[in-house]
Amino acid sequence: MPLLLSPFVRCRLGAELLVLWLGFIGVTCTGSEHAATATQPAAFSDLLPHFLVEPEDEFIVKNKPVMLTCRSTPATQIYFKCNGEWVHQDDHLIVRTVDPSTALPVMEVTIEITRQQVEKIFGLDEYWCQCVAWSTTGTQKSQKAYIRIAYLRKNFEEEPQAKEVALDQEVSLRCHPPEGVPQPEVEWQRNEDVIDPQSDPNFFITTDHNLVIKKARLADTGNYTCVAKNIVARRKSNSATILIYVDGGWSEWSKWSPCGADCAMWRSRECTQPSPGTGGKDCQGLDLQSLNCTSEQCPQTAGGAEDVALYVGMVAVALCLTLLLIIVVLVYRRKKAGLDADVADSSILTTGFQPMGIKPSKPENSHLLTIQPDLTTTTTSYQGTLRSRHDAPSKFSMTNGPLLDPLPKGSHTLHNGKLNSDPADFVSRLSTQNYFKTLSRDVANTSYGTFNFLGGRLTIPNTGISLLIPPEAIPRGKIYEIYLTVQKKEDLRLPLAGCQTLLSPVVSCGPPGVVLSRPVILSMDHCSDACLDNWAIRLKKQTYEGAWEDVLLMGEELVSDPYYCQLEAETCQLFSEQLGTFALVGESLHMGAAKRLRLVLFSDAYCSTLEYNIRVYCMDDTQDVFKEVMQMERQLGGRLIDEPHILLFKDSYHNLRLSIHDMPQAHWRSKLLAGYQEIPFYHLWNGSQRYLHCTFTLERLSLSTCELTCQMCVWQVEGEGQSFSLDFNIAKDTRAVDSEFLLMDTNATALAGPSAFQIPYLIRQKICSSLDAPCPNGADWRMLAQRLKLERHMSFFASKASPTSAILDLWEAQHFHGGNINQLAAVMADIGKQEAMIFLVSDGEC
Repeated sequence: MPLLLSPFVRCRLGAELLVLWLGFIGVTCTGSEHAATATQPAAFSDLLPHFLVEPEDEFIVKNKPVMLTCRSTPATQIYFKCNGEWVHQDDHLIVRTVDPSTALPVMEVTIEITRQQVEKIFGLDEYWCQCVAWSTTGTQKSQKAYIRIAYLRKNFEEEPQAKEVALDQEVSLRCHPPEGVPQPEVEWQRNEDVIDPQSDPNFFITTDHNLVIKKARLADTGNYTCVAKNIVARRKSNSATILIYVDGGWSEWSKWSPCGADCAMWRSRECTQPSPGTGGKDCQGLDLQSLNCTSEQCPQTAGGAEDVALYVGMVAVALCLTLLLIIVVLVYRRKKAGLDADVADSSILTTGFQPMGIKPSKPENSHLLTIQPDLTTTTTSYQGTLRSRHDAPSKFSMTNGPLLDPLPKGSHTLHNGKLNSDPADFVSRLSTQNYFKTLSRDVANTSYGTFNFLGGRLTIPNTGISLLIPPEAIPRGKIYEIYLTVQKKEDLRLPLAGCQTLLSPVVSCGPPGVVLSRPVILSMDHCSDACLDNWAIRLKKQTYEGAWEDVLLMGEELVSDPYYCQLEAETCQLFSEQLGTFALVGESLHMGAAKRLRLVLFSDAYCSTLEYNIRVYCMDDTQDVFKEVMQMERQLGGRLIDEPHILLFKDSYHNLRLSIHDMPQAHWRSKLLAGYQEIPFYHLWNGSQRYLHCTFTLERLSLSTCELTCQMCVWQVEGEGQSFSLDFNIAKDTRAVDSEFLLMDTNATALAGPSAFQIPYLIRQKICSSLDAPCPNGADWRMLAQRLKLERHMSFFASKASPTSAILDLWEAQHFHGGNINQLAAVMADIGKQEAMIFLVSDGEC
């Protein structure tokens, strides 16, 4: 159907065409002498724009912007639209030309897209742009062009493994390249030379990037490397050594030899088809085979004097042996008779002496180890040796001696209270043992004590790390010297792969190998967002050889395992039946997983120059790292200029940026060349470095300027972050490092016996006997777990001989510093147990 236009539209279009035609006539008249031969332009008023060039998908490499181009004819206007919003007119670069073949106007528009524009909407949608062209007839839209930030992660998700393969066998090497955009290409190298399956059909690369050697040859022995590359980077995996060995094979048997003088013939074979090589096995079996000849084949020999001489010689030898044996027997009997006479005669030496029974002496006060303690007193002392009363060897035998060297005086007094000990002396003794030479010698982060069946507690001040040894965890009759220490991450090589990150301090308790009757509870901080939907959190334990092994996966615990972990918002409690070195390692399941970072700001306590430095520390949100930074700044003479701030750092592979804004320009200026400072993502994520910091150097225009007000911004590139104000006087040290934020923990590092627990021992036993037995109305240990909000661990408690005891152990570990014994009494009263009244009795009466 023809298009009907109103009179006004038709007049307007006619006028426009007339003006255009007159313009072309004017060009013709004022042109050269060849103008008369120029063809008339075709009318394009009824043509829609046609795209000659449309924008294509692009990748942003590092910080280099990309250009998008759009060309259309005939077009009066072209504009770009990105993610539904029109690009500003000033951002368009426009070039107008005329198509010489059709005389139609051609318009080309180019825009620039930067990394910052793409990152603003990262995670919400993909960034896209398209151009829209107008003509007098209508509009046309181009295809969408998607702009993505190109990257290639460093760690391979799966690397090839070394193998030893027999000759002519098939070999398969697996490789899962690191995540990247665009998808990385994979190639294989052997001894740094690229493998080309087209030139060598014995190699085959599968669609999932695995290398297959169809038939192993000796020449295929070498180091194989998986290489992933895209437009951003090129990554190489660890090389895998492939050794092609050759097992030996027998040759054919030789012909039988003629029958010899011994009436036997033989044949042989050799291990030469093939010969064993590159560690292959030797041939199995005999290389020489013999066979008796028949009587007809044996060579005939004449008998006579030679046979007689042989028989005579054999008889003579037999006679000589018999004579020699008789002589030996006679000599032995004579010596025995002489010895008996000497013993009988020696009785005169003991004349006048009466025999005396000698009994081994008992150690002094050894009876104290077997006496049941009086639990109604507040202090119980044990005098005697630290070693067990039993002489059976310990299961842990890493040295020829005991677990630890004997104490200086050979004895120790164990009180139900604080243990007066010298950590430096203990650490020096501990480090002399073979297994303990790798332990930290940091006295400030080590505590130890001597404990018996009454249990106790070890605490490292200001770190959130403690070890609870419940009553009866140490067998009766045994006394252990136990230590607790924090390992420095830089001293250990904790293997992390892919998206794994260290979420907790590395804590050692020991000595390992001691026999425990019940689990101890190790408490420590972690820095994850505590959402198991975002994480796969594993407990790692170091073996005696120094390797690390996974012993527990959060959420998939088995009650039969020797380990169980309760994860809270900021801390975790680990039930362990073994002592050793432990750490929590998390693997993010998607980009929503986040770690908690603690941001702390320091500056110099005294500044006499125009320059002024602000140090910003970014660390895992655990107390042990915070303590280390505070102690280091105290030694440097630093001052804390603001309260610590918590930031959630996501696994989005984006770096952390920090900047300072809104300084009074009349008094201060920044000496940074860039607008912000940046900490790489992997430096923060893998957790191998305990803390990172960057320094902002400011300059005041006058020495009399002391007031500084500014805005500190910290954000991850994708857009989420924090902004907080700073307002302080650089001439006044109002925040002392060691007084305000470094909490001075005055509690003893080691407590033994009842003083280490809030619930007295006798009351604890009565509660357990009352709640362990199942109750028809549910007023038993299950209701206690529900009231204490521990019902998600019901299966673990039920697997224990005394579920109530396990619940109370966990309560003690959680509430040692801030627990309210009256609240626990109220819970007991709510359950309906009369034992709640016992909590109101004073300690002296208990």
